[in-house]
Amino acid sequence: MASANLRAELECSLCLNIYTDPVTLKCGHNYCRACIDRVLDTQGSSGGYSCPECREKFPDRPALQRNITLCNIVENFLSAQPLQEESGVFCTYCVDSPVPAVRSCLLCEVSLCDKHLRVHKKSPEHVLCDPTLSMENWKCSVHKKILEYYCTEDETCICVSCSLAGEHRGHQVEMLDEASGKKKETLRNVLQKLLTKREETEERVQSLQEHRRKVEEKAAGDTKRVSALFRDLRRRLEDLEKEVLRDISGWAERIFLPVLDKIRDLEKKKEELSRKLRHIEELCNVTDPLTVLQESDTGDLCDTEDGDNEDRERHEELLHDGGGLDVAGMSHTLHTLSDIITEVNVYFPIQKAADILLDRNTAHNFLHISDDRKTASWSDRNQKCPKTPERFQDYPQVMSSRSFSSGRHYWEVDIEGSNEWRVGLCYPSIVRRERQSLIGFNNKSWGLARSGNQYGVRHDNKEIPLSASISSNRVRIYLDYEAGRISFYDLCDPIRHLHTITTTFTEPLHALLCVWEDCIKINEGNQAISAQRLVTYQGGGVGLMQYTTNRIKQWVGL
Repeated sequence: MASANLRAELECSLCLNIYTDPVTLKCGHNYCRACIDRVLDTQGSSGGYSCPECREKFPDRPALQRNITLCNIVENFLSAQPLQEESGVFCTYCVDSPVPAVRSCLLCEVSLCDKHLRVHKKSPEHVLCDPTLSMENWKCSVHKKILEYYCTEDETCICVSCSLAGEHRGHQVEMLDEASGKKKETLRNVLQKLLTKREETEERVQSLQEHRRKVEEKAAGDTKRVSALFRDLRRRLEDLEKEVLRDISGWAERIFLPVLDKIRDLEKKKEELSRKLRHIEELCNVTDPLTVLQESDTGDLCDTEDGDNEDRERHEELLHDGGGLDVAGMSHTLHTLSDIITEVNVYFPIQKAADILLDRNTAHNFLHISDDRKTASWSDRNQKCPKTPERFQDYPQVMSSRSFSSGRHYWEVDIEGSNEWRVGLCYPSIVRRERQSLIGFNNKSWGLARSGNQYGVRHDNKEIPLSASISSNRVRIYLDYEAGRISFYDLCDPIRHLHTITTTFTEPLHALLCVWEDCIKINEGNQAISAQRLVTYQGGGVGLMQYTTNRIKQWVGL
């Protein structure tokens, strides 16, 4: 009984077996090192650790301290317990005190300790096996003989009588050891496959846990960036509100001041007229004709036209002044508000960057197109490509092979290698020779250009100069086909909106590049800039962008 109680104290609460390499947590509970490691690995993915028994929580993964005392107790306990005792089989002949059996004889149906095994008969008919209490399981239920063979056809253990004269006569049989060895080999193969599958499953669990961790980190980062974006939007909207209110206040003040001055003048005139009325009424009530006729200022009293025309004109002028706010002044504010909403669109692009490949069949003969069809380089050597209707003849330009006839798209162009370039879009019907073929010099193309230190946006031979230079050496072109918008952005940090063109598209659009020195190239979109990484959430890009834009438009009343 004491041994049983001690064994219970030496069992791991996780695997329910005797401790193997016991370790201790800070709370004092003991576990097998391998058992608690597995539990802590599982807990680590959920962001916290705790004792499986008392549930005490630990902020960090607890260090496992080897319990040397417990380890020694386990070793002493196991060394004092013979393996045979585990089976609970004792020697049949040791009747005075139970002695664990080391073997059982199936013929004699007895169990033997070391002492009695030495004197037991060693003839072949005596079959020895591991200690067992169920010797009947080793005998044929029909012939009561020892099971020595395995019938491979019926997949059952049989005795010699079954194989010679019984129902298994003529069947393919094997010795038990041989059949057992084959089955063990099969089981080892199955075991290896299961181990491999378990490892694969563990790797999948770890990869999913890692993916979840990355998603959580990404969501936290995107939340921070979006919060910063909307804080900036609110600040800018508040600044716009203050600007509009200042405009209204200034407009009202410009109207109020002259109106107040005129009201004061009219009040004075009203008092003078009232005085004249009272004096005339008094004269009209005088009965003495001499007094009436001798009144000296009757001429002044009778003059009712003094300044009336001028007063009426000034009155009409004041009434019609200030019919509304200064449209020119408010236009700048509304354009600024439009730029803010445009920036919301670019911060929430609806997909990854479009895959733009340059079409060599359209490239000017002094342009070299790279093997990956991403870079256009100015070359002093004529490429001697055949002159075709598709090829640009007079300017070093090249179109993309892909066209866009719907949807929202963006791509980026690295312009670091050139001081003379143009980038934008064009219809496929653009002319391919003479001055009208240059991007922006016709009504079929729209482009952002640099010439020296001058930047501008051009369409239909009309240019809009840009006041600021491009600082990042990379520009983004954003197309919203249905809305008829082409926007250009400087990819500095944060992204800076350069200009937006609004029109109605009537044909598919191709990307168009023009370079006079060095090279420019199409670049992969940088998903890490600002809040753009939000679009990597599957299925959330278009809805989030549209929702955000619509809500801001409702907010500001557009």
